[in-house]
Amino acid sequence: MCIIAAPAGIGVLQNHHPDVDIYIAAKDSHLNDHAYIVPGLGDAGDRLYGTK
Repeated sequence: MCIIAAPAGIGVLQNHHPDVDIYIAAKDSHLNDHAYIVPGLGDAGDRLYGTK
């Protein structure tokens, strides 16, 4: 179970664990050059804990 995923990560999980059901709240379009989900949440830790 996850909040946000990108097709690349979903594919890796399906290839390694085809028997596992995947539950995703939102599927974003792709990963950027730094492997961050785009558009994503930004820095979720900063949002949760108000560190910025």
